[in-house]
Amino acid sequence: MGGSALESALCGDARPRLIETLLWDGAAYPRLPGHLARLAASAAGLGYACDLAAVRAALPAPAGAARVRLTLGHGGDAEVTQAALPPARAEWRLALAAARLSSADPWLQVKSTRRALYDSSRAALPDGVEELIFLNERDEVCEGTITNLFFDRGQGICTPPRACGLLPGVLRAGMIAEGCREELLSAEDLPRVRLWVGNALRGLIPAVWRG
Repeated sequence: MGGSALESALCGDARPRLIETLLWDGAAYPRLPGHLARLAASAAGLGYACDLAAVRAALPAPAGAARVRLTLGHGGDAEVTQAALPPARAEWRLALAAARLSSADPWLQVKSTRRALYDSSRAALPDGVEELIFLNERDEVCEGTITNLFFDRGQGICTPPRACGLLPGVLRAGMIAEGCREELLSAEDLPRVRLWVGNALRGLIPAVWRG
């Protein structure tokens, strides 16, 4: 993620808030180091102030499992909201998003409040579909509206490269560290491979292609 590219993209635009959505499992934040590392990297790339000790101190310790959303402003101010972890299907059904992503867009690699495309696509989910998958201008698979995508051609689990245009998710980073490989996946291969989607909140979710 190039700081100069991001700072140039920010010129003339309202400053978005950076986002981290964390799982509190009732006792701890299991992926907290990954969230803090990504937040610090995004803040540095955009020239945002980021005091990680203050961010840690702002995180609550709810009584039970919870979804905790932290946002960071340009001046380093942290805001936190929390909610009960919503239920989810054991297997998600996937379909193709109508919109395309541009692999050259530096904002795709920053989790921020600048996400109108993702929100509008998610609001238009068809019946019987839990996630929409975006392609880029080269018909390469990128990511979902709230998840990274993972696949297996029979030779181990893989995920699309960052160069396709996608958010470097915290779960994704952990899986790459454990041996998940980055490989291109074309749109035509989606019905032919074993699929999962996932994020730091939900973990890895088995998925099936609905087209």
